[in-house]
Amino acid sequence: MTAVPDRAKRPGPTIVTRLMENRHLGWAALAVGLVAPFVIATPYAMNIMTSAVIFVMLAVGLNIVVGYCGLLDLGFAAFFAVGAYTSGLLATRLSWPLLATVPAVIIATALAGVIIGGPTLRLRSDYLAIVTLGFGEIVRIIANNLEVTGGPSGIYGIPGLFGAEAADPVVFYYAALVIVAVAVLLAARLGRSRLGRAWRFVREDEDAAEAMGVHTYRIKMAAYIAGAIWGGLAGVLFAAQLSAISPASFTFLQSALVLMAVVLGGMGSTPGVVIGAVVISLLPEILRDLADYRFFVFGVLLIVMMIVRPQGLWPHRSRETARTAARSGES
Repeated sequence: MTAVPDRAKRPGPTIVTRLMENRHLGWAALAVGLVAPFVIATPYAMNIMTSAVIFVMLAVGLNIVVGYCGLLDLGFAAFFAVGAYTSGLLATRLSWPLLATVPAVIIATALAGVIIGGPTLRLRSDYLAIVTLGFGEIVRIIANNLEVTGGPSGIYGIPGLFGAEAADPVVFYYAALVIVAVAVLLAARLGRSRLGRAWRFVREDEDAAEAMGVHTYRIKMAAYIAGAIWGGLAGVLFAAQLSAISPASFTFLQSALVLMAVVLGGMGSTPGVVIGAVVISLLPEILRDLADYRFFVFGVLLIVMMIVRPQGLWPHRSRETARTAARSGES
């Protein structure tokens, strides 16, 4: 039997754990985002940075579902599409200001979460993943075939956030950065709330949570709806950035990339997911000089990362502490 090490012999917190306890790092990351346009001010670079910011919001939304509650969702792009199409249709067909479509997007994505999650959240693990993958493809196919959504051509002429047809990329970047920063803060607060603790309880052991009186179905539905709303709001920013959307932007690959960002950053860790999203969105652009081999190198780097650090770039404190304790017990 392995002896439990004395308290005095237990190793102190790791560097990662100490960094995670420093709340000033979030403000430092926001400061870097605010200063970045002054360092890289080309229109192409601004568009790439804006796409990375929107991708962060997508990853944070999926982290609520996968990281907090442990629900493996392979069709998260469906909510991304619902938000983008709801906003685009109201803005182009009914001439609504794009910001005025936000309440309608929240309602539409919440309803989509109930419709999709209602019959599926009683499933677990692989079965849930397969069903959500199917729903994601159903939403894309519907958008591809309906006349009101523009079919394969999609919707064009979507106005910017402030009503301009072609807003200044720097102005739009700052607007998106502020919106996403608020969304990230809300997601982090939600994870530390009573509901967030219930999500983590369900993630760790659903049967034990149900035995302790937690209504697991309602808890999982709340996580699914919250993640759907985050994904829908990211769709609004996406539609405003490109001023055009089509079904080709909401494929399974998009869902896989968002899930990859959550796993790479550290499931359940908001700072880790933000870092993972930035890496996933920017690394292919950094490797662009490698031409046809950039996605091969990108995949190899991800595989190496998962082998070297399977818990993620910035794991949640509880998981890092458990991993440290396990190593101490083995020694």
